[in-house]
Amino acid sequence: MTVFTAAEADAAPDTKVRVLVVDDNEGFRDSLTMLLDGEDLQVVGQAADGAHALELVLATQPDVVLMDVRMPSMDGIEATRRLKSRFPSIGIVALTGTDDQQAVRDMLVAGASGYVLKDTDGDEIVNAVRRAAAGGALLSPEVTPKVIEELTEALERERRRARQLELAQEALIERAARRHQLISRLGHELRTPVTVILGMAQTLSKGTAAEDERDEILDTIVTRARGLARLVERIEAAAEIGLTERTDVLDVAGEVAESDPRVEVRSDGPVSANLNRAAARRILEELVENALTFSPAGSPVIVLVTRAGGPPEVRVTDLGSGIDPSVVARIFDPLEQGEELNTRTHPGVGLGLTLARMSARSMDGDVVLESTGPGGSTFLWTIAPGAEADRVPAVT
Repeated sequence: MTVFTAAEADAAPDTKVRVLVVDDNEGFRDSLTMLLDGEDLQVVGQAADGAHALELVLATQPDVVLMDVRMPSMDGIEATRRLKSRFPSIGIVALTGTDDQQAVRDMLVAGASGYVLKDTDGDEIVNAVRRAAAGGALLSPEVTPKVIEELTEALERERRRARQLELAQEALIERAARRHQLISRLGHELRTPVTVILGMAQTLSKGTAAEDERDEILDTIVTRARGLARLVERIEAAAEIGLTERTDVLDVAGEVAESDPRVEVRSDGPVSANLNRAAARRILEELVENALTFSPAGSPVIVLVTRAGGPPEVRVTDLGSGIDPSVVARIFDPLEQGEELNTRTHPGVGLGLTLARMSARSMDGDVVLESTGPGGSTFLWTIAPGAEADRVPAVT
């Protein structure tokens, strides 16, 4: 909005500007009519309140409405809001008898083109109407500095709020994309054991397998079917990742530890976060199962839950022989383990770490290999920084 002072107002245009005068004081309306009627301005109607003004605008089609702010029935603020909604190009000049900063701001926010006081110089009122007709604005010097300051502050607040909403929307889109990626990957991995089970079942149904091979095939089918059932459970948990609740991370770790006496849970104090509890448990189960699988018999697996002044962190440490450096870069890929497929001694399709990482990332966290060596390996699950507080991003 371009702002002009009375001294900066341009000369009158060649064609007459049609003006509607709106004020609840009949005498003042008549005075304004005499002031405005002239060579370049024409008063096409008068109204005593906002509701009447709405009716007259349709009948008279003015270029500018000189609008009183304080009126009975419908005040100038509401009338301005409705007029600008229906007739965006119409110019509206707010007019009041008091230096009311709140009224100034409300009228400008509603869509007024300018603002003048009733006791201001008549030439300034005329120039304000001309400016509004030309698409500019005029604000009385008595109110301009304070109003501009308040409007600037209000616009800055709106800018910050808009940025907050934008960041929140971006975060939602990113999380949705991660969940979609997770579900797509799980669907792909689901087909692998199904294909194996179907192939073996078809071999049995054809009766071509030797007698001594049938028991082995049946055992393999049972093992694969159990793995498939567990995979389905993982998919169900992944599908509900977006459903979060206040979760005691230490309590979840304790539940996972109950599955094996070798698992020890340690913590520096209570730790809670906004998580999907089922997904959180799955992440820990995958990490603990991986640690148990690659640990020497009887050796402990340590689950350490901490929050050292930052986001919650969970470390799962085993005392195994460590991960071969040549496969470290691939351990989070699906169907990968620290052993070659043809020499693998540990069962499973190598999907656990993939699921743990993807589930964590779907909740804006992550799972990484923090350290590995001859003395064992540590996997770190970092919970999202905003999970322990409100998710609305801060903007400065």
